[in-house]
Amino acid sequence: MSLLSSAALAAPSAASVDRLRASDAPLALQGALVVGVALLTALLAQFELRLYLWEVPLTLQSLAVYGSGLFLGWRLGALSMLAYLALGLVLPVYAGGGSGIEHLMGASVGYLVGFPLVALAGGLVTERNRSFGGVLLGLVAGSAALFACGVVGLYLVADLGWGQALVNGWVKFLPWDVTKILLVASVYAGARRATA
Repeated sequence: MSLLSSAALAAPSAASVDRLRASDAPLALQGALVVGVALLTALLAQFELRLYLWEVPLTLQSLAVYGSGLFLGWRLGALSMLAYLALGLVLPVYAGGGSGIEHLMGASVGYLVGFPLVALAGGLVTERNRSFGGVLLGLVAGSAALFACGVVGLYLVADLGWGQALVNGWVKFLPWDVTKILLVASVYAGARRATA
């Protein structure tokens, strides 16, 4: 067994930040975390880099989306993303201040609908393994869910062929996504070290 695979299988050490994921955390804390992460996602959605790699903007909100499953676990992370989607139906919290069902059903529909799945995947993969390797694996699983939904959304909504949807919906975003994954993994690892 290689050093990398044995490190990935190592049991995580206890950290105070892990209590945020606990199913027996006080209900008020769970509610505050769900709302707080939904609002953080809304805030980061407004930080567009003014770079449209096609019709989908490049924003910072995926930092919160990826972090939701890591910090809150699969259940609360997915709930926080559902709360964000619900907020966007009535408030201008989607990227660029968008709101409503019309915005939700636009070119970004697959990505937006994929947010709860990202939190679910990341939270489930890191349920028992919160080593750095396990966190990276969870984030890659979340990224796969995000871009699978995004590409399907582009294929259906933007009337693109599968090849164009794949290039415009995933390949063009890949360098940015790898950077975000490494950043979120580093922040999470740092938080666990700081609270160990």
